[in-house]
Amino acid sequence: MKEKAITLLSTTTLSVQATGATTLYTVPTGKRCVLHSAKVICGTAASTTAVITFGQVGALTDFLGSQTMTNLAAQYDAVTCMPIPNATPVKTKSYAAATIIQCNVGTADTDGSDDATVMLFGTLYGA
Repeated sequence: MKEKAITLLSTTTLSVQATGATTLYTVPTGKRCVLHSAKVICGTAASTTAVITFGQVGALTDFLGSQTMTNLAAQYDAVTCMPIPNATPVKTKSYAAATIIQCNVGTADTDGSDDATVMLFGTLYGA
């Protein structure tokens, strides 16, 4: 895997039909990880009322707080979830080796996708 560049870290299937956390990635031994963004691609059913967060186990909002999937209105619609750069730089985390990164469904969409795709992007570097 390339280091010191923004790269695709993982691709994971996500169901938004029930609340709970889904593991997306575990930081490899000897590395640190800075997350960049997550792309969520709608599965076979619209997921417009689901609310999800991203972060490490035990702090499921430390990368991104509540993201409402309003724009996942049809199969293959995609949204990019990421901190929004500003005049004051947005603080993010540098996750240590063995840190587990998860997506948490805080508000379920009971008739939403059970087969959405989450593509997680970030940068790995030496610890």
